[in-house]
Amino acid sequence: MTSTSKEIKNVVLVHGAFADGSGWRGVYDNLTAKGYRVTIVQNPLTSLEDDVAATTRVLDLQDGPTILVGHSWGGTVVTEAGDHPNVAGLVYVSALAPDEGETTAQQYEGFAETPDFVIDIVDDGYGFLNHDKFKAGFAADASEADAAFLRDTQIPINMSVFETPVKSAAWRDKPSWAVIATEDRSFDQAMLQHMATRIGADITNVSASHALFMTQPGVVSDVIVTAARNAINTAR
Repeated sequence: MTSTSKEIKNVVLVHGAFADGSGWRGVYDNLTAKGYRVTIVQNPLTSLEDDVAATTRVLDLQDGPTILVGHSWGGTVVTEAGDHPNVAGLVYVSALAPDEGETTAQQYEGFAETPDFVIDIVDDGYGFLNHDKFKAGFAADASEADAAFLRDTQIPINMSVFETPVKSAAWRDKPSWAVIATEDRSFDQAMLQHMATRIGADITNVSASHALFMTQPGVVSDVIVTAARNAINTAR
């Protein structure tokens, strides 16, 4: 890999709801093989504040400019946490991208429902993805074994997080890239395209399910490399 003095070497990966950081393994392997320093956040999914705090702790450990990457709900997290001074660019992977003062729930308004994406909410207000619908709604392009592993290791999310407004929107000040799964059944395709366009992201489309962070590590890694090579030169 050709290196320049302005190329960013630090990458922080942030998972979304109903998942943990293990799904980033393919992206991690690709990037570390190319010499990047990659750290994966483990979000508790208990509140937006808690997830931003978990991400900020990891960002504090970086030794210089960093590309911050979020998948799905992780997009909301990196939108707020991305104000950290170490963050030079953002990558949204089929991810939510609210503006300052907006909630995550507001991003769905006016867009089509996704009937294969079914959340079962338990008595304490946490949600799990439905066991029978999991593969169709979240990981349709994964193998049966990989989809089952994702399903059975999912972390429930406190559903109240979707009603919490973000305090800041880092994409207003920092360059952004987006990877959008064109076969995503968790979000309406029009919603994904709208959010990425609104934030001025450089968009890459790939035929994949919502689990593209795991099933398309090559495409996701390539976009992160592009961001690392260009974020400082394209800073807003």
